[in-house]
Amino acid sequence: MDGIVFGESMRWHEGRLWFSDWGANQVVVLDADGGHTVVATVPSFPMCIDFLPDGRLLVVDSARGRVLRREADGTLVEHADLAGVSRRPWNEIVVDGQGSAYVNTIGFDFPDGEFAPGLVVRVTPDGVVTTVADGLAFPNGMAISDDGTELIVAESYANRLTAYRIAADGGLRDRRSWAETPGDHPDGICIDAEGAVWYADVGNRRCVRVREGGEVLAVVGLDRGAFSCTLSRGPDPRLYVVGQSWGGPASARPTGQIVAFPAPAPGAGRP
Repeated sequence: MDGIVFGESMRWHEGRLWFSDWGANQVVVLDADGGHTVVATVPSFPMCIDFLPDGRLLVVDSARGRVLRREADGTLVEHADLAGVSRRPWNEIVVDGQGSAYVNTIGFDFPDGEFAPGLVVRVTPDGVVTTVADGLAFPNGMAISDDGTELIVAESYANRLTAYRIAADGGLRDRRSWAETPGDHPDGICIDAEGAVWYADVGNRRCVRVREGGEVLAVVGLDRGAFSCTLSRGPDPRLYVVGQSWGGPASARPTGQIVAFPAPAPGAGRP
């Protein structure tokens, strides 16, 4: 698919590819035949997405500091208020198997504001918001391990993937470096069935598959910045990447594009 204004937050859900077109304020589902459907419109930037265990869509409405929930009839209702924690831009979201959502804020007004560290909050299924991690250098993509015990966060400004143990109460403990990514600024991430992580890198126009500890297992290149990636599930797995031109003169047309690569392992964990 091409013609995307600003694609991000890719998710594989119920056998289809979902993503946000931030530039068009839309959540879009891409079908196997190449057709697509707009399932939600949210006037926000950014507007990352994930799903509750019952399949309902959650959308980060960063402009208003809240998480929205899409009900079965398509209406959007407020799921949680984030503005009481921070009025800086809210970013990525990942939902665990019990329906609690982890949402991060980068901590400053990108790109012109002075840098400040970001944080992660936990939103319970009934909308209670609690800060569970802080001191992160531009927290970006997040993923939960297949066994549900670990949260991995891409720290774009620290050139690393950072891991936390998810405690029984949903808090985050035992912070450690999962993998250093020297020279790369990881953006969106996903986990595969072999426990490796793929991360998208805008500046280097590529996605990289790494093992815990930092060993690079595979690299796929793009002709534009890679912002987000996700893996299909089941046999014949594919790595889907959304990229677009970034910086420089504005294009006369949208440069966002989704491409697919064969992958060595299907997706696992969450999202």
